[in-house]
Amino acid sequence: MATILLNIEEPKSKPVQGVALWQLGFRPFYLLASAFAALSVLLWVLQFGGWLCRPYLAGPLWHAHEMLFGYGLAVVVGFLFTAGRNWTGQPTPTGVPLALLAALWLAGRVLVLTPFGWAAAIINAAFPIACAVALAVPLWKSRNRRNYFFVAVLAGFGLAQFALHLAQLGVIGLPGWVGVQLALDLMLFVMAVMGGRVIPMFTNNGVPGVQARRHETLERFALGAVLALLLADLAGLQGAAMAALLALAAGLHAARLALWQPWRVLRTPLVWVLHAAYAFIVLHLALRGLAAAGLIAASVATHALTAGAIGTMTIGMMSRTARGHTARPLRADAFDVATYACVVLAALVRVGVPLAMPAWTVSASLIAGWLWACGFALYAMRYAPFLWKPRLDGKPG
Repeated sequence: MATILLNIEEPKSKPVQGVALWQLGFRPFYLLASAFAALSVLLWVLQFGGWLCRPYLAGPLWHAHEMLFGYGLAVVVGFLFTAGRNWTGQPTPTGVPLALLAALWLAGRVLVLTPFGWAAAIINAAFPIACAVALAVPLWKSRNRRNYFFVAVLAGFGLAQFALHLAQLGVIGLPGWVGVQLALDLMLFVMAVMGGRVIPMFTNNGVPGVQARRHETLERFALGAVLALLLADLAGLQGAAMAALLALAAGLHAARLALWQPWRVLRTPLVWVLHAAYAFIVLHLALRGLAAAGLIAASVATHALTAGAIGTMTIGMMSRTARGHTARPLRADAFDVATYACVVLAALVRVGVPLAMPAWTVSASLIAGWLWACGFALYAMRYAPFLWKPRLDGKPG
């Protein structure tokens, strides 16, 4: 009898088979975001070059809306739904609820290209609010107070987006760019928080001998400076006072990055891409300070944040988390390096050329757009099978 009992094996969970796209938040939203990043920039290049008729949200406002509330927000939601399950031990949206949220996001991308402004406003604002509620449930059940603020951040994206549409529809007297700036500040805060959490850890785990450090006082002041910047933008602060705040923020974040020893990670692409992204945050703050002082064009600073920090941080995190959560090696291959190179080069062209030679801004924008599109198209093609198929180890997720 004892022998029989000893030979009985523990029941094994049945390996996941078939389509795994709706098993965890990163899967549909990384795939949709990367494909949309390539497509939307190509549409913007055509529009910027005068080869495409204007949609409901015309010109730069459409471009900013789609990059922030389309691409960027999709990556943030995919990451938070995935990380939220790890933080709380509670389920985040999967299956039909996750598919419905993806459909809501997709409807928003379509509606801004139609004449139906009110429908576009409601659907687009509803997406981050719905995601905030979906994230709040597991955080509340687990009493994960440390991450409650992400619910407020998602709600803030919804408020900023709705304000932009109300301005576009003529309901409020503020310019739509107020909503864009609020969203930019929120995205900067998300990257500053998550960068501080994961970049030192990934650096120490992925590069032998490196001792990336965090200084708690510096952490508080660096994040506080970003929140102060958000409040300053809401208050309409400009001129020398804004330039001084931005210079302080740039210095704090440069010191934060230095503690992570970025010069020692150049042989590890999965790590250096995140350091490069954070360097673009420092560059953005410094350039925005110069813009506030009237020394350079504000768009150069904005693109250091959008094309530079957001583009590089998201492509780096999408490749790393997709590899980790599909049980693949945490090692960048040639495709990954090519995507990183395209996105980083796109940002350098979009920021550096207009800064050095303003007359070449249009050409630089076109070249940067094509490089960006190539980078994210490569990611979409390379990672689509990873995101669509089950984990290599057969586990759910």
